[in-house]
Amino acid sequence: MNPVFITGGTGYIGRALISALIQNGYAIHALVRPGSQGKLARAVIPVIGNALDEATFAGAIPAAATVVHLVGTPHPNPAKAAEFQRVDLVSIRAAVAAASQSAAQHIVYLSVAHPAPIMQAYIAVRREGEAIVRGSGIPATILRPWYVLGPGHWWPGVLLPVYALLRRLPATREGAERLGLVTHRQMVAALVGAVAAPPAAGVRIVEVPEIRRSARA
Repeated sequence: MNPVFITGGTGYIGRALISALIQNGYAIHALVRPGSQGKLARAVIPVIGNALDEATFAGAIPAAATVVHLVGTPHPNPAKAAEFQRVDLVSIRAAVAAASQSAAQHIVYLSVAHPAPIMQAYIAVRREGEAIVRGSGIPATILRPWYVLGPGHWWPGVLLPVYALLRRLPATREGAERLGLVTHRQMVAALVGAVAAPPAAGVRIVEVPEIRRSARA
């Protein structure tokens, strides 16, 4: 069982993912800012560094590790286009560069569903991030949720009846499935599944329907 190196491990999805991976027997190394070590579970090996600068953490990624990249702008919205460029894009560049330098065997990247009629700046940055991952030549899994329902992130749940209706109509079914909502539990399960089953080569894409099925597997 290869070790796992996580960026964004103290965030909305990262904490739950770390807990699930520990329960599954993985050795976890997590990148944190100075002073944030206390937010990690005791079983995690903290790596103090800057997610925007690979030089601060590349040497701490174990050989043959799976690198899971979760760093991103919290609560993304169209007004945060500059932050997407400064944080989301720069951090995936740094994570891929660090993974390459450390001989990582697998990259797991949390992207976003696309195309979509809104959030164009966010989608553009995530698509560029996907291209960076592909260009590394390291086997990778890219997950594409649209919105992850969970603690503090429940408001889109009011749209569930609308999604149910759109899935019934042939003209809107594909878009409703691709841009559907997933739960926090489903997202964590899909990430655990991605860590456990890396592709032998190339890039595997995991869309919303498969993310939903992960919690039932």
